[in-house]
Amino acid sequence: MTIALSDLNAVTQDVAQARGLPNAHYTNQDVFDQERKAVLFDNWSGIGFVKDVPNSGDAKPVDFLGVPLLILRDHEGLVRVYQNTCRHRGMILLDKPANIRGTIRCPYHSWCYGLDGRLRSTPHVGGPGQNIHEDIKRDELGLIEINSFVWLGVVYANVSGTAAPFEDVHKDLMARWSMFEKPLHHAGPDSSFCLEVSCNWKLAVENYCESYHLPWVHPGLNSYSRLEDHYNITKEDRYAGQGTLVYRQLAGENGTVFPDFEGLGPQWDTGAEYISVFPNVLLGAHRDHYYAILLEPLSLDKTREHVEIFYAKPEAADAEFAPLREKNTRQWKEIFEEDIFVVEGMQKGRHAPYFDGGKFSPVMDGPTHLFHKWVADALIRAASERKK
Repeated sequence: MTIALSDLNAVTQDVAQARGLPNAHYTNQDVFDQERKAVLFDNWSGIGFVKDVPNSGDAKPVDFLGVPLLILRDHEGLVRVYQNTCRHRGMILLDKPANIRGTIRCPYHSWCYGLDGRLRSTPHVGGPGQNIHEDIKRDELGLIEINSFVWLGVVYANVSGTAAPFEDVHKDLMARWSMFEKPLHHAGPDSSFCLEVSCNWKLAVENYCESYHLPWVHPGLNSYSRLEDHYNITKEDRYAGQGTLVYRQLAGENGTVFPDFEGLGPQWDTGAEYISVFPNVLLGAHRDHYYAILLEPLSLDKTREHVEIFYAKPEAADAEFAPLREKNTRQWKEIFEEDIFVVEGMQKGRHAPYFDGGKFSPVMDGPTHLFHKWVADALIRAASERKK
């Protein structure tokens, strides 16, 4: 199926006149495949978390929309992303997380690679007992490194290698949240969970962007953080979301609270922000903790949401805070679960043949429209490149 550029042009109009992305962008496999390249591979997509490779030599394989990747921390402590395939016959190098003490050894013919990606040994490549051959140039056969960047605990990758540097693309957001760019502390299993939802991944982004649905979908949250206490966040071609002016810091039965991040301005005393970093990462920042949600598109209409919660101070991971951490994780899980019927309902609704993409509220839907426009612009650029 060829994407109709006229339909996409309708999406890129001002929010008051625009239509949303057509049904095919949620229900058609050909369109999903086009978005895989133009939206997810050509941009900085989230693929994992730094917490999963804490030590030198730690490596975690990731399947990102069918592309085998390897997140690895090298000897210098740098987190890198490689294509998880041997340069010899394309064999997968690692099929489960591991700590690499020496070299990465291919299980097929034992070609070995250093943590820096260089090809170190090629046993019997020139025949039995002959470990070199003039036509096997090791300096040209290292692991393929994928452009990557780490920010606020999330590992981002640009699979195609065509995006501008992450620091340029997201310089405004990095400046906006610069006060959170300090060590983040993950508390382990009680600060992680996954949700699987039967919807296209984009619907999870669209729902997260806006606060319009709070009174009806999150009545408990809306009881103290009302719709009128929220504001829209939009940055053209970069990110979108919403913030609240009345964040209520979580407290335990004895009044215990998590320690705060240092250096926060007074706006964070009762403020919080929730931002979608296009295309597939959802972030939430608060005075005492921060979370990241990585959306993993499993298929056209299946998405896995990986949720990780981080804290401002290492003591928040101590046993004395365990009840409060459990309460915090349970609270966020309940809130995110409240959204499931919405995104799954929209997925079902996209099969209605006469739905035209929908009409945006010019006041309330600005962040969601911005995401639609960003996706449409990415597809329009890709179509233009194909014509050259």
